[in-house]
Amino acid sequence: MGKTVHTEAVRDLFEAILTLETEEECFNFFEDVCTVNELLSIAQRFAVAKMLKEDNTYLEVAEKTGASTATISRVNRSLNYGKDGYELVFSRMNLDKEKKDSE
Repeated sequence: MGKTVHTEAVRDLFEAILTLETEEECFNFFEDVCTVNELLSIAQRFAVAKMLKEDNTYLEVAEKTGASTATISRVNRSLNYGKDGYELVFSRMNLDKEKKDSE
């Protein structure tokens, strides 16, 4: 049986994250919780996902983000066969952007 992320500790972490209200609060919390390298790695994966979603090639993604082909492949697998978490976030970010643009 594989590892699960559905633990009480992870639920507590997500509950804490859901209390954050501003970008500054996010910076402060994540800088306390993560090492600089952990946070930069997560941000890099998100940037890779955005670029892949925009139909950039692996080479373009690697050049722009500095991510390895293994990381790019892992993110691509999540985009194609994952739990649609990236898709949910991207669609909400697009809705927020459209809302701001129309104001």
